[in-house]
Amino acid sequence: MHILRTVVAVVAAGVALAAQAPARPSNPFGEPERTRTAHLTLEAQVSRTSVAPGARITVTLDVTPNRAMHVYAPGKHDYQVVRLSITPQSYLRVEPTQYPPSDRYYFEPLDETVEVYSNRFRLTRQVTLLDSPAARKALAGRSSIELAAALEYQACDDAVCYSPSKVPVLFTLTLER
Repeated sequence: MHILRTVVAVVAAGVALAAQAPARPSNPFGEPERTRTAHLTLEAQVSRTSVAPGARITVTLDVTPNRAMHVYAPGKHDYQVVRLSITPQSYLRVEPTQYPPSDRYYFEPLDETVEVYSNRFRLTRQVTLLDSPAARKALAGRSSIELAAALEYQACDDAVCYSPSKVPVLFTLTLER
């Protein structure tokens, strides 16, 4: 049924490659690193780049859909909800994504109203570097860790829903002892 409600578009190979390029924020305390895709602009940052066991980090993605474009917010629909995924690690505890309030979008051809983001919005997740014997063992001998995340979304405009996209983001965090 979902396929019948979605208009499929062919996304050029260059667009797919742009959506796959990792954003590598160099200074999360200053201007975040920006990544552009055919559908949106992503700004990614973390609250700190140096962490010790027990430290809490906030991962922030500021997302700005292109003009006349939207992505799906959590709600009562079957569309792919935009999400901030973080690769699980045994030494991390990852809290659920925090979503801002959404807009309601009315699509006249299907006479349906859905929750979307069509203007700039922010997704955040809290991540804790565990302070347990198992975590300390997993981190032994390391001077840094990589925190791998991704923005996963499906963008649509007034006529077309594009193929789902994933934009990887990688943060390198220095370990304090």
